[in-house]
Amino acid sequence: MKAARFHQLGGPEVLRVDEVEVSEPGEGQVRIRVAGAGFNPADGGIRGGTLPFPVALPHTPGYDVAGTIDAIGVGVDGRAIGDRVIGFLSMTDDGADAEYVVAPADLLVAAPAVGDLVDAAALPSVALTAWQALFDVAGLQKGQRILIVGAGGTVGEYAVQLAKHAGAFVIATASPRSRAAVEAAGADEVVDHTGGSVRDGVGAPVDVLLNLAPIEPEEFAALVSLVGDGGFVVSSTAWMPTPGDEGRGVRGETVYVRSDPEQLAHLVALVDDGSLRVVASRRVGLEEVASVHAAAAAGTLRGKVVIVPSA
Repeated sequence: MKAARFHQLGGPEVLRVDEVEVSEPGEGQVRIRVAGAGFNPADGGIRGGTLPFPVALPHTPGYDVAGTIDAIGVGVDGRAIGDRVIGFLSMTDDGADAEYVVAPADLLVAAPAVGDLVDAAALPSVALTAWQALFDVAGLQKGQRILIVGAGGTVGEYAVQLAKHAGAFVIATASPRSRAAVEAAGADEVVDHTGGSVRDGVGAPVDVLLNLAPIEPEEFAALVSLVGDGGFVVSSTAWMPTPGDEGRGVRGETVYVRSDPEQLAHLVALVDDGSLRVVASRRVGLEEVASVHAAAAAGTLRGKVVIVPSA
């Protein structure tokens, strides 16, 4: 089979497409014929060695997968050849930027019944990040006001949809380029962060501030003033602390996404009933994986990219 791999840590140029043997599933595992693999910025961090995930070299990236089960290992129940599945795989094991991937069966859930299986690879880790930030960490409730900074990104579009579905009043920051997508996701108000101060664009205090953007620490700290007493600040930007305001009871916490099949199955159910839209903007083949990594490193990658091994 063909697989995108890096044999050493480094820049995007270390990625190449290799011909490798197809692995057999072990105990508790299944083999998936990959329909799509979602690209995430963390893939680049692992490749470059800036994220502390120990991987055996050579390594195949791509921890978000959608595909069809084509082999089943010993001890696996409730799975059948031909099942359409998605999952958030271990970041340290070989991933799905390949024609086939072997994965623990218990990390997988049934793929959405609606939409294209390829695009379903855009759902697992990013939608889980949004869910865990909003509900596991911040405890967002119906009727609360939330400000989502960086709503035009892939996690942001899921966060807007999920917060709106939960009954929150959603204020989102976006550039003119992403404004239409953020409004389509359900934002009640959109603040153009390129046209002035976000603080000036938000009226009444919010209960939750969710930051998904690589803003400067000083700007992030200043935004805490928009959070009402007893509110919550949550962020996915793990490279800097999440500020709070102890004197006003405003708590700050960083979200570190984890694989949670039960939550992922719930997200799939929301897709199937029309409450959540899968966010996938572009498909590329294995030969373009290095260029996708390069665009992400340069900050020019737009939208959610899905790697299609058979393209």
